[in-house]
Amino acid sequence: MKIGCPKEIKPQEFRVGLTPNAAMEAVAHGHTVLIETGAGVGAGFADADYAAAGAVMVGTAAEVFAQADMIVKVKEPQAGERKMLREGQVLFTYLHLAPDPDQTRDLLASGCTAIAYETVTDRAGGLPLLAPMSEVAGRLAPQVGAWTLQKANGGRGVLMGGVPGVGPAKVLVIGGGVVGTHAARIAAGMGADVTVLDRSLPRLRYLDDVFGGAFKTGYSSAGLLAELLPQVDMVVGAVLIPGAAAPQLVTRAQLGVMKPGAVLVDVAIDQGGCFETSRATTHQDPIYEVDGIMHYCVANMPGAVARTSTLALGNATMPFMLALADKGWKRACAEDGHLLAGLNVHAGQLTYAAVGEALGIATVEARSLVA
Repeated sequence: MKIGCPKEIKPQEFRVGLTPNAAMEAVAHGHTVLIETGAGVGAGFADADYAAAGAVMVGTAAEVFAQADMIVKVKEPQAGERKMLREGQVLFTYLHLAPDPDQTRDLLASGCTAIAYETVTDRAGGLPLLAPMSEVAGRLAPQVGAWTLQKANGGRGVLMGGVPGVGPAKVLVIGGGVVGTHAARIAAGMGADVTVLDRSLPRLRYLDDVFGGAFKTGYSSAGLLAELLPQVDMVVGAVLIPGAAAPQLVTRAQLGVMKPGAVLVDVAIDQGGCFETSRATTHQDPIYEVDGIMHYCVANMPGAVARTSTLALGNATMPFMLALADKGWKRACAEDGHLLAGLNVHAGQLTYAAVGEALGIATVEARSLVA
């Protein structure tokens, strides 16, 4: 198979879909790997690194898309990239289709087979290709939130850990999954007073057992959220419904009860955001204010630490990428139900029910396509 990796073109996106090590593995399996010139520079990988791994360097993204049987990326294809997709071509990347009707329509029209990192599952019920970036985004959330809290950036002017005689920032993390756990760990490590809300009692018990009171936990409810919002300096939105639009947990009306200059960090923005006032921003222009409350809603947070993120993502995606290349998408998905769960689009048909529900588009059963 010819595996193609173009340079990411989303603003301030420095990650790359294939590491040199992944390219070397694919070549060792007998595949041809096409890398766009300069694709890995943002993550610290030179063209020479890919050439040494046996990849073929090509000058433009158009050449990659034209020649490759499978495109491996990081972020969802942008409008210009979607025009280059073709029938029968496999796209393997993050898609986040539920809040993105334009992308969904374009992928359906292209006739390609699109497999989304964020809906591939594992035996434990987790999301193994989303988890590495969730870990990165979770650890970044308190860091960027602390920056936004600085008065010069519009925040309350509160130091996360406080100082002797002055209390720390109060941080509320909504969601106790991968993102929320890592956000709480880092915020607590910075000295903040942290509370994590979740609706799974077993998960709350796990957090209490493992972290030994490093942060408080609470059962997520509208009442408790309303009680806590006036008290906190920062809220980290860390909720996820796989493949579906994120639920909106904080309304615009509730901003009025929060402290002026408090910060909302929406890590769920890729799935539409979990605050009513959220809208996607970029690393170049990451924050904005609504009703006196600062919002940080960068849609590709892990891109800020591109090398770490690329290596972590590459470790997770490599086995699936090799399975798709070695067996072809249909056999690979037929033999691995967890990979099949990643199938979102095939030959003009939508195959992921949560996306169909969010966008009002009819879906077909993914299993029927590989039977």
